Amino acid sequence: MANASYECLFIFDSNHYARDPGGIANRVQSMISELGGEILVSRLWAEQRLAYPIKGHSKGTYWLAIFNLDSLKLKELNRTCQLNDSLLRHMFTRLDARLVDVLVAHALEKVVVPIDQIERVGAVATVGADEEEEVEVEEGDEE
Repeated sequence: MANASYECLFIFDSNHYARDPGGIANRVQSMISELGGEILVSRLWAEQRLAYPIKGHSKGTYWLAIFNLDSLKLKELNRTCQLNDSLLRHMFTRLDARLVDVLVAHALEKVVVPIDQIERVGAVATVGADEEEEVEVEEGDEE
């Protein structure tokens, strides 16, 4: 049993979410916890128009979940998602163990490093994707 951290972005039918917002959160949590997973973050990302219709829907509710799960159980979770009527699409991404804490903090909208502790020595900005020109910005420069 090799536990790994995963991030999943679910796209739910907006009509189902509008009728039962709490049900979506519970459904995501129950799908993962029934397989022995541990949810680190589960939250609404956005509700917006889709780039193209999916199963006849033009609007979707995006739900983000970061969780730990046994790698062998991911296939079962995928099957459960496919059988869920209110779920339009989903995508699992395995997370690097070194990034999990940072991504969880970001998803919870917490500041990882306080602003006053960031040192402003200087920055280098690339002007264009194809251009080789770099602009050096130093603290205290004014135009």
